[in-house]
Amino acid sequence: MRILWHIFTDPVGQAPYVERLQRYLGDLAGPDVKLDLVGLDPPDTHLHRLSELRTGAQVVANLIEAEPRGYDAVAIGHYQDPGLWEARAALDVPVLGLGEASMLFACMFGRRIGLVTISPVFIPWHEEQVHRYHLDDRVVGVSAIETSVQRFIEACEDPSAYAELKRTFVEQAAALARGGAEVIIPAGGLPAVLFRDEQRFETAGAVILNPVPVLVRQAEAAASLHRRAGFGTSRHSTFAAPSAAAREQYVEQLGGHLQPIV
Repeated sequence: MRILWHIFTDPVGQAPYVERLQRYLGDLAGPDVKLDLVGLDPPDTHLHRLSELRTGAQVVANLIEAEPRGYDAVAIGHYQDPGLWEARAALDVPVLGLGEASMLFACMFGRRIGLVTISPVFIPWHEEQVHRYHLDDRVVGVSAIETSVQRFIEACEDPSAYAELKRTFVEQAAALARGGAEVIIPAGGLPAVLFRDEQRFETAGAVILNPVPVLVRQAEAAASLHRRAGFGTSRHSTFAAPSAAAREQYVEQLGGHLQPIV
């Protein structure tokens, strides 16, 4: 089984994070699963809607170009899920996103959940995700860590930076727990990978769910169902497939930038 995992970071410029993620995915993947990691250049570092739009559009083109290489499923490893529904409509194989997969999964382990994102910029975006996934009654709130992408990269190798970010995250998570959240999700690939070694991670009675293992396992399950039973995305309405001409035009305009597999 082959799964493509697309990140929104630069494999060279943000190497400490990418290398840590690659090791993490290797540890998580099943014995018969090969996870290929694809990066993005320029990466999503400006933390703005324009960057989310640009990178999401580029990733969709990359995934369309990559599908003929024989992948059984695709995972978008960026919590905001930009381009997720468009990619799901365009590809024949299952397409899953870090945000959607982890939020829906968390609802099975607690009636109310909370998100801690990597920047206040993303709070409105995550609130819109919550509404899109019809989870308004399940998510008690979205809070944020006041830091930078670069600080997360540094924390992958600097114990003092790691301790600082963990303390800040736990403070935000505890506040959500006091507000009623039973499951807290680090809303981003950066904190998910940073906290990969935390065991029985809890605060103020709430459990903390790492979204990366969730997406790995759900991608494997979706790929297996697709291969064995032909189960896949509904084309009835929301994810109606585009015409071949529409796909070709999209790739012609936005394609040609698929990064080599890391």
